[in-house]
Amino acid sequence: MRFRILGPTQVVLADGREVPVGGPRLRTLLALLLLDAGRVVSAERLIDGLYGEHPPRGAANALQSQVSRLRQALPVGHDPVEFHPAGYRLAVDPDDVDAYRFEGLAEAGRRALVDGDWSRAAALLREALELWRGPALADAIGASAQAARLDELRLAAGEVRVEAVLAWGADGVLFAEL
Repeated sequence: MRFRILGPTQVVLADGREVPVGGPRLRTLLALLLLDAGRVVSAERLIDGLYGEHPPRGAANALQSQVSRLRQALPVGHDPVEFHPAGYRLAVDPDDVDAYRFEGLAEAGRRALVDGDWSRAAALLREALELWRGPALADAIGASAQAARLDELRLAAGEVRVEAVLAWGADGVLFAEL
């Protein structure tokens, strides 16, 4: 499975079919877990992200209910949501999350630019930017700080790509895009 949060939250199977995740809270829960793919996220942090400053009475039970719904939404045999005493963990490889792939490609592009490999830098940064389908975490209610961080990385990657393309001497590519 692939997970997308650089735009609306999506789960995509290996054959390209999209898995319907559910309503806004469920997509927010998934996005919050994906931001820390492979790591335990505290229940308090998930509750804050889902309900903000005014969580419902019995917020821990409400969170458990949302986690149960998320598990049901994911395909049979693909239940990566794990309970831990400290919270929940989405047991997925970060490489299966577009935001992590974007950050890795953007960093590789920056390194290639520093090394003077301008065509490689431009290609890596273009690949990174093509992962975006809209604003980061577009439908994740409680993730505005993380969305802003990702959006800043996107702008920086775009600037570095322009620098790489100009250094490479392929400014015609930029003119065609503009």
